[in-house]
Parts: sequence; C-alpha cells; structure tokens
Amino acid sequence: MNALDTAAIQAAIGTPLDFVVAKRLTVLDAHCRRFIELAPFVCLGTVGPDGDCDVSPRGDPPGFVRILDDRTLALPERPGNRLADSLRNVAENGQVGMLFIVPGIEETLRVNGRGRVTDDAELLASMTVGGKPPRLAIVVEVEEAFLHCAKAFKRSRLWDPAAQVERSALPTLGQILRDQVTHPDTADAEKLEVEIQEEYRTQLY
Repeated sequence: MNALDTAAIQAAIGTPLDFVVAKRLTVLDAHCRRFIELAPFVCLGTVGPDGDCDVSPRGDPPGFVRILDDRTLALPERPGNRLADSLRNVAENGQVGMLFIVPGIEETLRVNGRGRVTDDAELLASMTVGGKPPRLAIVVEVEEAFLHCAKAFKRSRLWDPAAQVERSALPTLGQILRDQVTHPDTADAEKLEVEIQEEYRTQLY
C-alpha cells in the first residue's frame, strides 16, 4: 500500500477556502469560551517523548474545563486507571490537542497548545466536585482554537435517537476484560462487572 506525501494529499483533497484558514484563532474569543462553558466532555490528545500518541476521554459537569484567561485552560485530573498516560505525555512532551463536545450540538471546538501538569492547591480547590478536589490538573496554553463543522456528526448521526445502539449489542466490560486479560482478578466476569459498577457509583471523584 502506497503512502502519499503532503503534496499528493493536498492535490487529492483540494485547497481550503481562505476563510477556513483564517478561522484558526490564537486566543479564545467569546464564542470559544461559551462553547467550553457548555461542554461536559472533551477528548484529550497527547504525544509522548518518542512520538507515541494517546487520546483520552474526559467528562464532568458542563464547564469543568476552567477558562483562566483568553489563552489558558485548566483540565482537572479525576480518578481513573492510574496509568497516567496523558499526564506523563504532557510532562515529557507538552503537546496537547483538545476536542470539545456539547450534547445535541453537531459542531465541535478544537483547541491545540502546550500543557503542563500542576498541583496548585488554589486551582485544584476551584475544581472541587462532590466535596472532592482533583489531585492534579493539566494547564494548557492555547496556541490555536477553531470551530469544526458538523459533517462528521451528521454522517455518524451521533445525536440521532434512532441511531443509538443498545448496550446489549456488546458484552459487559467485565466479560470483555475476562476474554482479553489472563489474570485472577478477571477470571469471574460477573463478579468483575459488579465491582466495575460499584466503582462507577462510588469512585467517580
């Protein structure tokens, strides 16, 4: 299978319109800020020191990504699997890409920049949910921000109720982990699923 260079890629897809190039902002304007305030979900893309990439879903009540000023955002680090892939990548490389999603809205907001991990007590306290502040946060210095059109969401019918998939279409996470991981902790899929659901109930924060 051949691999195209950048010239061949551009020739295949065409030249972007001038306004599409011009829409890339270097600061968060009022529209970007409002989008972030409404977003309960963001995909966080990071790059490791060796170029390995990672994308991680992050979710919280709307506006959980704090706008510190028109060029700075802060993302709380909630309890997870403790692999810390995103945190390690940010600490070692710093390149960050964020895709903000608002339920029911088909456009998305893309933000790219440089990140750092902080344990600033005042910032973390401001991100408290349910009486529990995060232990760490990622602060992102914005280099680029722009709204992305709705074509992907229209094609995927993501918000169309008729296109929703029943949970029964896939095995439970406990069953999947039993099949994928050979370990005493995953041998009993039903027990593992009970534990997963209990963790969802009691350890979101």
